[in-house]
Amino acid sequence: MKLLIVKTSSMGDVVHALPALSDALRAMPGLQVDWLVEKPFAAIPALHPGVERVLPIAWRKWRGALLRRDTWAAIGAARAQLREARYDLVLDLQGLVKSALWARQAHAPVAGYASASAREPLASVFYARCAAVPRDLHAVERCRRLAAAHLGYALPETPPDFGLAPPAPHWPTPARYAVLIPNASRIEKLWPEARWVAVGKRLLDSGFTPVVLWGSAAEQTLAERIAGGCSGEVPPFLKVGEMAGVLARARCIVGLDTGFTHLGAALARPTIGIYCDHEPGLAGVTGPGPVASVGGKGQVPRQAEVLALLEAQLASR
Repeated sequence: MKLLIVKTSSMGDVVHALPALSDALRAMPGLQVDWLVEKPFAAIPALHPGVERVLPIAWRKWRGALLRRDTWAAIGAARAQLREARYDLVLDLQGLVKSALWARQAHAPVAGYASASAREPLASVFYARCAAVPRDLHAVERCRRLAAAHLGYALPETPPDFGLAPPAPHWPTPARYAVLIPNASRIEKLWPEARWVAVGKRLLDSGFTPVVLWGSAAEQTLAERIAGGCSGEVPPFLKVGEMAGVLARARCIVGLDTGFTHLGAALARPTIGIYCDHEPGLAGVTGPGPVASVGGKGQVPRQAEVLALLEAQLASR
């Protein structure tokens, strides 16, 4: 059977879909799987040995330039690539109208969430097969249940297996280091700078060099200030795959509710997720290592709360 998984964005959502792939490969020997994803996140499914081909699209870029000829040429090339593959089934794990429409470009039966289960109920109109999955489950569990329902195997009772095989770091990391991820896509998600410095100092006292990650010029400025306050280090700009190499060898990770924090947890690193503008219940930090989520909507975690969780993780090591 040849399967196309559609999970295009965002980074954390792509990470949360990986255990469904691992389940399917274990239950269906010989299954061939491709993955359709936004180009900036293409490195994530590529790190899973079970993905044969990653098909990157740039819809976030294209939708802002639909009057340009080269945009339509790029869209046409992506559609042609999907049609040439001749899939037996397309599984839309996203449940959005945009993901359903892209799934339909493959000219194969499309399976997805029932209207009451999808994030956008209208998406179910475009599916040939629908399955109901409770909406009050963690994102990882929802993806696993949807894949099991449409591919016809019993839902495994085993913990989620993200299946990632990270590359070696491109950046020469310190011998013993921990990672701080203080940047996020929205200002509402941010945690006070002084608290990051305090966490970094505690890690330094434990013998770990704090490594502060960033992804834009403004984020680099904040990362350098935090690193300067706790004798940490700031790497150069790293692509997603290169960042995975750094995360995979960290002794522990403390990060905001961002894709890289979820990726670190999926790589089996001890991880603490700090939530300042979102409830962690349906998208909390998940992984095979010691993980914890703290905070919530309108509940900015206190410094003492995060340090207590860090102490517990350091003690467990």
